[in-house]
Amino acid sequence: MTSLDMPVVRTDHRVNTLPIAEATTYASWFSCLADPTRVRLLHHVATRPAGITVGELAEALGVGQPTVSHHVRKLAEVGFVKVHKDRTSTVVTVNPACCTGLPHAADAVMGVLPPQPCCPDDVPDDVTVRALTDADWDVVLRIYDEGIATRTATFETETPTRDTLETTWLAEHRWVAEIEGEVVGWAALSPVSDHDHHRGVAETSVYVTDGMRGRGVGKALIRTQVIAADQAGFWTLQTSLFPENRAGIALHHSAGFRTLGVRDRIAQLDGRWRDTVLLERRSAAN
Repeated sequence: MTSLDMPVVRTDHRVNTLPIAEATTYASWFSCLADPTRVRLLHHVATRPAGITVGELAEALGVGQPTVSHHVRKLAEVGFVKVHKDRTSTVVTVNPACCTGLPHAADAVMGVLPPQPCCPDDVPDDVTVRALTDADWDVVLRIYDEGIATRTATFETETPTRDTLETTWLAEHRWVAEIEGEVVGWAALSPVSDHDHHRGVAETSVYVTDGMRGRGVGKALIRTQVIAADQAGFWTLQTSLFPENRAGIALHHSAGFRTLGVRDRIAQLDGRWRDTVLLERRSAAN
Protein backbone atom coordinates (compact mmCIF):
# COMPACT_ATOMS: atom_id res chain seq x y z
CA MET A 1 0.00 0.00 0.00
CA THR A 2 1.39 3.40 -0.96
CA SER A 3 1.50 6.21 1.58
CA LEU A 4 0.82 9.66 0.18
CA ASP A 5 2.51 12.71 1.66
CA MET A 6 0.11 15.37 2.83
CA PRO A 7 -0.27 18.06 0.15
CA VAL A 8 0.22 21.76 0.65
CA VAL A 9 -3.40 22.82 0.86
CA ARG A 10 -4.67 26.15 -0.37
CA THR A 11 -6.29 27.85 2.62
CA ASP A 12 -7.27 31.11 0.95
CA HIS A 13 -10.97 31.61 1.75
CA ARG A 14 -11.44 33.38 -1.59
CA VAL A 15 -10.98 30.14 -3.55
CA ASN A 16 -14.30 29.09 -5.06
CA THR A 17 -15.89 25.68 -4.57
CA LEU A 18 -15.05 23.25 -7.37
CA PRO A 19 -17.86 23.57 -9.96
CA ILE A 20 -20.08 20.51 -10.48
CA ALA A 21 -19.23 20.34 -14.19
CA GLU A 22 -15.50 20.22 -13.49
CA ALA A 23 -15.96 17.71 -10.67
CA THR A 24 -17.97 15.47 -12.99
CA THR A 25 -15.29 15.63 -15.67
CA TYR A 26 -12.49 14.88 -13.22
CA ALA A 27 -14.46 12.01 -11.70
CA SER A 28 -14.78 10.40 -15.13
CA TRP A 29 -11.03 10.72 -15.62
CA PHE A 30 -10.14 9.19 -12.26
CA SER A 31 -12.72 6.44 -12.72
CA CYS A 32 -11.18 5.57 -16.06
CA LEU A 33 -7.79 5.18 -14.37
CA ALA A 34 -9.11 2.90 -11.62
CA ASP A 35 -7.73 -0.14 -13.46
CA PRO A 36 -3.97 -0.82 -13.13
CA THR A 37 -3.74 -2.33 -16.61
CA ARG A 38 -5.29 0.82 -18.03
CA VAL A 39 -2.80 2.98 -16.13
CA ARG A 40 0.10 0.93 -17.47
CA LEU A 41 -1.32 1.16 -20.97
CA LEU A 42 -1.68 4.95 -20.80
CA HIS A 43 1.87 5.26 -19.49
CA HIS A 44 3.18 3.13 -22.34
CA VAL A 45 1.34 5.20 -24.94
CA ALA A 46 2.41 8.51 -23.36
CA THR A 47 6.09 7.55 -23.62
CA ARG A 48 5.74 6.97 -27.36
CA PRO A 49 4.64 10.30 -28.88
CA ALA A 50 4.74 8.91 -32.43
CA GLY A 51 2.14 6.30 -31.52
CA ILE A 52 2.06 2.56 -30.95
CA THR A 53 -0.12 -0.19 -32.41
CA VAL A 54 -2.57 -2.27 -30.40
CA GLY A 55 -0.49 -5.35 -31.24
CA GLU A 56 2.68 -3.74 -29.91
CA LEU A 57 0.86 -2.69 -26.74
CA ALA A 58 -0.40 -6.22 -26.19
CA GLU A 59 3.11 -7.62 -26.55
CA ALA A 60 4.67 -4.98 -24.28
CA LEU A 61 2.09 -5.41 -21.51
CA GLY A 62 1.73 -9.17 -21.82
CA VAL A 63 -2.05 -9.14 -22.29
CA GLY A 64 -4.31 -10.15 -25.14
CA GLN A 65 -5.22 -7.80 -27.98
CA PRO A 66 -8.96 -7.91 -27.16
CA THR A 67 -8.15 -6.72 -23.62
CA VAL A 68 -5.92 -3.95 -24.96
CA SER A 69 -8.60 -2.86 -27.42
CA HIS A 70 -11.16 -2.69 -24.59
CA HIS A 71 -8.93 -0.49 -22.44
CA VAL A 72 -7.97 1.72 -25.39
CA ARG A 73 -11.67 2.37 -26.06
CA LYS A 74 -12.20 3.39 -22.44
CA LEU A 75 -9.20 5.75 -22.53
CA ALA A 76 -10.37 7.24 -25.83
CA GLU A 77 -13.87 7.87 -24.44
CA VAL A 78 -12.52 10.32 -21.85
CA GLY A 79 -9.99 11.82 -24.25
CA PHE A 80 -6.73 10.42 -22.85
CA VAL A 81 -5.75 8.79 -26.15
CA LYS A 82 -6.52 9.10 -29.83
CA VAL A 83 -6.91 6.20 -32.24
CA HIS A 84 -6.45 6.01 -36.00
CA LYS A 85 -6.00 3.35 -38.66
CA ASP A 86 -2.71 2.84 -40.51
CA ARG A 87 -3.48 0.28 -43.19
CA THR A 88 -4.49 -2.81 -41.19
CA SER A 89 -3.11 -1.64 -37.84
CA THR A 90 -4.82 0.39 -35.15
CA VAL A 91 -2.43 3.08 -33.89
CA VAL A 92 -2.86 4.66 -30.46
CA THR A 93 -1.38 8.07 -29.56
CA VAL A 94 -1.60 10.10 -26.39
CA ASN A 95 -3.79 13.20 -26.43
CA PRO A 96 -1.22 15.94 -25.63
CA ALA A 97 -3.83 17.86 -23.63
CA CYS A 98 -3.99 14.90 -21.24
CA CYS A 99 -0.36 15.48 -20.21
CA THR A 100 -1.26 18.82 -18.64
CA GLY A 101 -4.98 18.43 -18.02
CA LEU A 102 -4.60 15.42 -15.74
CA PRO A 103 -2.03 16.99 -13.36
CA HIS A 104 -4.13 20.16 -13.31
CA ALA A 105 -7.17 18.11 -12.33
CA ALA A 106 -5.31 16.60 -9.39
CA ASP A 107 -4.19 20.04 -8.23
CA ALA A 108 -7.71 21.43 -8.61
CA VAL A 109 -9.29 18.62 -6.59
CA MET A 110 -6.71 18.70 -3.79
CA GLY A 111 -6.43 22.49 -3.63
CA VAL A 112 -2.70 22.10 -3.97
CA LEU A 113 -0.42 24.98 -4.88
CA PRO A 114 2.76 23.58 -6.41
CA PRO A 115 6.06 24.99 -5.15
CA GLN A 116 6.95 28.27 -6.84
CA PRO A 117 10.75 28.33 -7.22
CA CYS A 118 12.47 31.42 -8.49
CA CYS A 119 13.97 29.76 -11.52
CA PRO A 120 16.20 26.87 -12.65
CA ASP A 121 19.51 26.70 -10.78
CA ASP A 122 21.21 24.06 -12.96
CA VAL A 123 22.17 26.39 -15.81
CA PRO A 124 25.20 25.17 -17.83
CA ASP A 125 28.43 27.14 -17.43
CA ASP A 126 28.88 27.52 -21.20
CA VAL A 127 25.62 29.46 -21.71
CA THR A 128 25.76 33.25 -21.29
CA VAL A 129 22.70 35.51 -21.30
CA ARG A 130 22.88 39.22 -22.08
CA ALA A 131 20.64 42.02 -23.32
CA LEU A 132 19.68 41.99 -27.00
CA THR A 133 21.54 44.54 -29.15
CA ASP A 134 20.99 45.93 -32.65
CA ALA A 135 23.56 43.47 -34.01
CA ASP A 136 21.48 40.47 -32.82
CA TRP A 137 18.28 41.10 -34.76
CA ASP A 138 19.10 39.02 -37.85
CA VAL A 139 19.84 35.88 -35.88
CA VAL A 140 16.89 36.50 -33.52
CA LEU A 141 14.53 36.65 -36.50
CA ARG A 142 16.09 33.50 -37.94
CA ILE A 143 15.54 31.63 -34.68
CA TYR A 144 11.97 32.94 -34.58
CA ASP A 145 11.47 31.59 -38.10
CA GLU A 146 12.79 28.18 -37.03
CA GLY A 147 10.24 28.11 -34.23
CA ILE A 148 7.42 28.96 -36.61
CA ALA A 149 8.46 26.09 -38.88
CA THR A 150 8.03 23.53 -36.08
CA ARG A 151 4.30 24.34 -35.80
CA THR A 152 4.57 23.68 -32.06
CA ALA A 153 5.82 27.11 -30.95
CA THR A 154 3.33 29.74 -32.13
CA PHE A 155 0.22 30.45 -34.17
CA GLU A 156 2.31 32.82 -36.29
CA THR A 157 2.92 31.59 -39.83
CA GLU A 158 5.21 34.42 -40.91
CA THR A 159 8.10 35.91 -39.00
CA PRO A 160 7.25 39.35 -37.62
CA THR A 161 9.41 42.23 -38.76
CA ARG A 162 11.97 43.85 -36.52
CA ASP A 163 9.84 47.00 -36.42
CA THR A 164 6.87 44.98 -35.19
CA LEU A 165 8.87 43.30 -32.45
CA GLU A 166 10.53 46.58 -31.45
CA THR A 167 7.03 47.89 -30.84
CA THR A 168 5.72 44.72 -29.17
CA TRP A 169 8.57 43.65 -26.89
CA LEU A 170 9.38 45.56 -23.72
CA ALA A 171 12.69 47.35 -24.26
CA GLU A 172 14.31 46.33 -20.96
CA HIS A 173 13.27 42.68 -21.21
CA ARG A 174 14.86 41.38 -24.41
CA TRP A 175 17.54 38.76 -23.93
CA VAL A 176 19.79 36.56 -26.03
CA ALA A 177 21.75 33.47 -25.01
CA GLU A 178 25.22 32.73 -26.35
CA ILE A 179 27.44 29.66 -26.53
CA GLU A 180 31.04 30.39 -27.52
CA GLY A 181 30.01 33.83 -28.76
CA GLU A 182 27.19 32.54 -30.99
CA VAL A 183 23.59 33.58 -30.32
CA VAL A 184 21.59 30.38 -29.82
CA GLY A 185 18.32 31.64 -28.33
CA TRP A 186 16.28 34.62 -27.22
CA ALA A 187 13.62 35.57 -24.71
CA ALA A 188 11.32 38.57 -24.46
CA LEU A 189 8.44 40.01 -22.47
CA SER A 190 5.38 41.64 -24.04
CA PRO A 191 2.70 43.61 -22.18
CA VAL A 192 -0.70 41.91 -22.10
CA SER A 193 -2.57 45.20 -22.09
CA ASP A 194 -1.99 48.93 -22.35
CA HIS A 195 -4.27 49.55 -19.34
CA ASP A 196 -2.44 50.85 -16.29
CA HIS A 197 -3.95 48.23 -13.96
CA HIS A 198 -2.23 45.51 -16.03
CA ARG A 199 1.17 47.20 -16.01
CA GLY A 200 2.62 44.40 -13.87
CA VAL A 201 1.44 41.57 -16.14
CA ALA A 202 3.50 40.39 -19.12
CA GLU A 203 3.58 37.51 -21.58
CA THR A 204 6.79 35.53 -22.01
CA SER A 205 8.44 34.15 -25.13
CA VAL A 206 11.47 31.83 -25.16
CA TYR A 207 13.00 30.42 -28.37
CA VAL A 208 16.07 28.21 -28.85
CA THR A 209 17.76 27.55 -32.18
CA ASP A 210 17.80 24.16 -33.90
CA GLY A 211 20.57 21.90 -32.67
CA MET A 212 20.89 23.64 -29.31
CA ARG A 213 17.71 22.42 -27.65
CA GLY A 214 18.30 20.27 -24.59
CA ARG A 215 21.57 22.02 -23.69
CA GLY A 216 20.16 24.30 -21.02
CA VAL A 217 19.78 27.37 -23.21
CA GLY A 218 16.10 27.71 -22.35
CA LYS A 219 16.87 27.36 -18.63
CA ALA A 220 19.45 30.13 -18.80
CA LEU A 221 17.08 32.43 -20.68
CA ILE A 222 14.04 31.88 -18.48
CA ARG A 223 16.14 32.28 -15.32
CA THR A 224 17.36 35.70 -16.47
CA GLN A 225 13.87 36.62 -17.67
CA VAL A 226 12.16 35.75 -14.38
CA ILE A 227 14.74 37.41 -12.14
CA ALA A 228 14.66 40.61 -14.22
CA ALA A 229 10.84 40.63 -14.21
CA ASP A 230 10.75 40.23 -10.42
CA GLN A 231 13.24 43.04 -9.97
CA ALA A 232 11.24 45.29 -12.29
CA GLY A 233 8.06 44.78 -10.27
CA PHE A 234 6.08 42.48 -12.55
CA TRP A 235 3.64 40.54 -10.41
CA THR A 236 2.41 38.06 -13.03
CA LEU A 237 4.04 36.39 -16.01
CA GLN A 238 1.94 34.26 -18.33
CA THR A 239 2.34 32.23 -21.49
CA SER A 240 0.35 29.90 -23.73
CA LEU A 241 1.97 26.79 -25.16
CA PHE A 242 0.76 24.00 -27.40
CA PRO A 243 0.17 20.79 -25.38
CA GLU A 244 2.56 19.03 -27.77
CA ASN A 245 5.36 21.30 -26.54
CA ARG A 246 6.04 19.24 -23.44
CA ALA A 247 9.63 20.46 -23.15
CA GLY A 248 8.43 24.07 -23.11
CA ILE A 249 5.81 23.31 -20.47
CA ALA A 250 8.38 21.57 -18.28
CA LEU A 251 10.76 24.51 -18.70
CA HIS A 252 8.14 26.97 -17.47
CA HIS A 253 7.18 24.71 -14.56
CA SER A 254 10.86 24.74 -13.53
CA ALA A 255 10.66 28.54 -13.31
CA GLY A 256 7.63 28.58 -11.03
CA PHE A 257 4.85 28.71 -13.62
CA ARG A 258 1.77 26.62 -12.90
CA THR A 259 -0.73 25.22 -15.34
CA LEU A 260 -4.05 27.04 -15.12
CA GLY A 261 -5.80 24.89 -17.70
CA VAL A 262 -6.16 23.89 -21.31
CA ARG A 263 -7.89 26.29 -23.70
CA ASP A 264 -9.78 23.96 -26.00
CA ARG A 265 -9.71 24.75 -29.75
CA ILE A 266 -8.64 28.32 -29.09
CA ALA A 267 -7.52 29.10 -32.66
CA GLN A 268 -6.65 27.54 -35.99
CA LEU A 269 -3.19 26.87 -37.40
CA ASP A 270 -2.93 25.68 -40.99
CA GLY A 271 -6.68 25.14 -41.03
CA ARG A 272 -6.69 22.90 -37.95
CA TRP A 273 -8.07 23.80 -34.52
CA ARG A 274 -5.40 23.72 -31.82
CA ASP A 275 -5.50 23.73 -28.04
CA THR A 276 -3.15 25.72 -25.82
CA VAL A 277 -2.03 25.29 -22.24
CA LEU A 278 -2.26 28.49 -20.19
CA LEU A 279 0.53 28.87 -17.62
CA GLU A 280 1.08 31.62 -15.07
CA ARG A 281 3.73 32.64 -12.59
CA ARG A 282 2.96 34.91 -9.65
CA SER A 283 5.99 36.73 -8.28
CA ALA A 284 6.74 36.02 -4.62
CA ALA A 285 8.15 39.54 -4.41
CA ASN A 286 4.75 41.09 -5.17
